[in-house]
Amino acid sequence: MDDNALPHIARLVRSYLESETISQMEWPARSPDLNPIEHVWVMLGRQIAGRSVPLGTLHELQQALLQEWALFPQQAINDTIASMSHRCQACISARGYHTRY
Repeated sequence: MDDNALPHIARLVRSYLESETISQMEWPARSPDLNPIEHVWVMLGRQIAGRSVPLGTLHELQQALLQEWALFPQQAINDTIASMSHRCQACISARGYHTRY
């Protein structure tokens, strides 16, 4: 499964997948990204954005991400993974269009 992003639909990528007989799901353009890690990144981004001191350098951002990741609750990741059947069903019901997820 991919989200039809340009790197995923490049001729080279398609050729490789075909040569390795890797089948792909049909996926509508502009469909929701159901990959759980994308939702975890959003939650992590909110933690970074909610910090009281703005980050001024790339190094500060890197350090903040490492700190927030260390504090990130495993249960939030587990809950996101556990919600996948509901997310997929919502996407099917919406025929590949926007869902509340």
